[in-house]
Amino acid sequence: MHQYLFFIGDFPVRAYGLVLSLSIILATGVGYFLVKKEGHGEEKYLIDLGIYCGIAGLLGARLWDVFFFDWDYYSHHLTELFNVWQGGMAIQGGVFLGVLAGVLYCRHHQLDTVHLMDVLAPAIILGQALGRCANLLNGDAFGAPTGSSFGIVYPSTTLAAHTYGTQPLWPAEIWEGQLDMVIFALLLMFRCTNHAKGQCFALYVMLYSAARFGLEFLRGDYAEKVLAFMTSAQTTSFFAFTIALLIFLYLGWKKTSSVSNT
Repeated sequence: MHQYLFFIGDFPVRAYGLVLSLSIILATGVGYFLVKKEGHGEEKYLIDLGIYCGIAGLLGARLWDVFFFDWDYYSHHLTELFNVWQGGMAIQGGVFLGVLAGVLYCRHHQLDTVHLMDVLAPAIILGQALGRCANLLNGDAFGAPTGSSFGIVYPSTTLAAHTYGTQPLWPAEIWEGQLDMVIFALLLMFRCTNHAKGQCFALYVMLYSAARFGLEFLRGDYAEKVLAFMTSAQTTSFFAFTIALLIFLYLGWKKTSSVSNT
C-alpha cells in the first residue's frame, strides 16, 4: 500500500488521484465500447459525456461527504474543503451528481437519456470498482476492527491508522470493489435479455444499494446511526433500492401489458 508514488520537488504524486483518474478513463472507454456496439452513432458524445460526468461525480462525492458526514469539521476548516487526499469522498453523492450531469448533457443534445443510462450502467459500476482500489491505496473507506488477527493493518500515515491504530480492520473497500465487479458482470448478462428500457439502470441501483447496505455493517468510518439502526449510507441505500425496485417492476409490467395488448 503506497499513498505516494513519487515526488516532483515537494509535490506528491498520490496513488489515490492516479487510480481515481484511471477509473474514470477506463469507465469512459468501456462506455464508449458499449455505446458503439449499439450502432446508433451516439459514441461520438461519450468522451465529452465522460469528462462532464467524471468532474460532476468527483464534485458530488466530495460535497456529499462534506455536508452530510463532516460538516461539523469542515464548517470550521473551509480551506480544507477540497483536500480529498485526507479521505472523504461519498460514492453515492458522486453517482447522484454524475448521473444528473449525464441526464442534462443528454437532454441538451437530444439523446435517448434512458437508453444511454441502461447501456452505460455496467461502465458506471466498473468505475466504482476501480475507485475502491484508490480508497485502499489511500487508507480510507476502511472497515471496523475485526477483533481478531484477521484484517488489514494500515500504514501510520493513513486515516484508518489515525482512527484505529494498528488494529486489524475488515477489508470493506476491497469486498465492495469485488462485489462491484460481480454487479458489472450481472448487468452485462442482463443487457442480453429482453428487458424493458430503463430496467438495466434500475437493476444497477438495486444491486449496488443492496451491496452497500450490507457492507456498511463492516465499515469503521461514519458509523453513526441516523434512524436509530441505520447509518447515513444505509438510509440512502434503503430508499434508493426501494425506489429502483418499484421502477423496475413498473417498467416490466408496462412492457408486458403493451405486448399483450398488441
